[in-house]
Amino acid sequence: MKEEKIIHILVSGNYVSDDVVSKAKKDAENKNQSVLDYLFSNEIVTKDLVGQAIAESYDISYADLNSIKPSREQVFKIPEEIARKLRVVLFDESEEKVVIATDDPIRANLTNELKNVFASRDIEIAFSLSEDIDEILVYYRDVLSKRLSEVVEDGERVAPAVITEIFDDAVIYQASDIHFEPQEKEVVIRFRVDGVLSEKGRISKELYGNILNRIKVMAHLRIDEHFATQDGSIRYISKTNKSAIDMRVSVAPILDGEKVTIRLLSQYTRELSFADLGLSVNHQQIVKKASKKPFGMILVTGPTGSGKTTTLYSILKMLNNPDVNITTIEDPVEYRILGVNQIQVNAQKNITFSKGLKSIVRQDPDIILVGEIRDKETSEIAVNAALTGHLLLSTFHANDSATSIPRLIDMGIEPFLLASTLEVVFAQRLVRKVCENCRFSESHEISALEKDFHGISRYFSDESVTLYKGKGCEICGSTGYKGRTGIFEFIDIDKEMKELIMKNPSSDQIVELARKKGMRGLFEDGIEKVKNGITTIEEVYRVAEPLE
Repeated sequence: MKEEKIIHILVSGNYVSDDVVSKAKKDAENKNQSVLDYLFSNEIVTKDLVGQAIAESYDISYADLNSIKPSREQVFKIPEEIARKLRVVLFDESEEKVVIATDDPIRANLTNELKNVFASRDIEIAFSLSEDIDEILVYYRDVLSKRLSEVVEDGERVAPAVITEIFDDAVIYQASDIHFEPQEKEVVIRFRVDGVLSEKGRISKELYGNILNRIKVMAHLRIDEHFATQDGSIRYISKTNKSAIDMRVSVAPILDGEKVTIRLLSQYTRELSFADLGLSVNHQQIVKKASKKPFGMILVTGPTGSGKTTTLYSILKMLNNPDVNITTIEDPVEYRILGVNQIQVNAQKNITFSKGLKSIVRQDPDIILVGEIRDKETSEIAVNAALTGHLLLSTFHANDSATSIPRLIDMGIEPFLLASTLEVVFAQRLVRKVCENCRFSESHEISALEKDFHGISRYFSDESVTLYKGKGCEICGSTGYKGRTGIFEFIDIDKEMKELIMKNPSSDQIVELARKKGMRGLFEDGIEKVKNGITTIEEVYRVAEPLE
């Protein structure tokens, strides 16, 4: 359904007003995004609300497959060929009737074709969103290892077919990385999903040679080089959902052959709101306040893979307007945003963070994003840029927000300069979310939890608490987790904090003052998400430590 039609449905159904749509159209045009994306990212509507509105326009019910997922047995009651052809899923059933969810309820002869499957029962058609239908249709896919065996047995164009199966699975299961790991006799294929690696299949060393060469050709790498590292990129069009995926390819020689690691990047940037990232209302207000200032520095800290770049890009999207010049320098450019000038670090062309940043300052920018502050030279240029009328966003490797300030001073930044430029610094980590499909609750005595998680009792006021976990299902790959969210630790650099920074403080002194002002640590923010049923205590302990 075209966007104009959906907007009309939302307005006619009184889900949004004409005034809201007019403002959305104007702001969306300024930010180079669609009206629907604007409504989603600003939390004016949700995807489920859009689904309900569309269902209402068809005068049928809405099947929320995102919240109520049918069992595997239910899904398989419709043969795969029919399910894929008609885009249908068995949502609910009784002895008298079945409820069929589809994203195309006005398809000609839909009910008649389904009568061949459910001859003796009445058929009720409900509407569901396309992305939710796609997620359920994944049930029909055999495990990757089985499909790879079938491809090898078939014997025709094996290497391209194997790569297609692997890449499509990675896209469907939202993997962030694919690993091809040569061992003595075979090659292990692993996916990183929600931050955790798991094995998906194995292929023979004999077959791997052709697959490796095929990947090198796709990534524009040398196929005759076997003893040096190589880096390249692939633009892959998924055979399953026809989406374009940017992939970053790294080849490295190891003892048993050449290891390939592929990072899957977003098909341009996702329209994530601050709430989607896991930011609390208070944290959102701190970020928005700092982002509206004409100059200064916003710093995000955390280890590799903690979601720093995604957070910074969410801020950039909020600031992206035709009346400002935004320029970035990154290694690599992981997300593409229309209207933003993005520079890729290239050591071979002598484009480093420091040299690129010097050039950016001469490009008349209003807002600058530096992918990472790595050295003294980059930090000095960044601070000077923030001092001279630019809003600068960057990332920095530090264990927590308080540690980053003494480390920047140790790099050679004068404390008074840092105090003058820094507006907010925050640390973040990613925790896996409890799978909503198989989530269940359990009551726990705090005294019993204390035995397994020393110190946890100080974060709960009652003697018992209700916690949530996932049993494990097809949707979450039997892990009990599906998706990730952030936990955060913010230090708002107010007048009192600036005065402390000018005294070259230790991280302990910074923490002491920040906590007096109400700072909530990474662990505490994580426990708040545990109480809300978003994640588990095990996940929070995996990525954060309680404050002493």
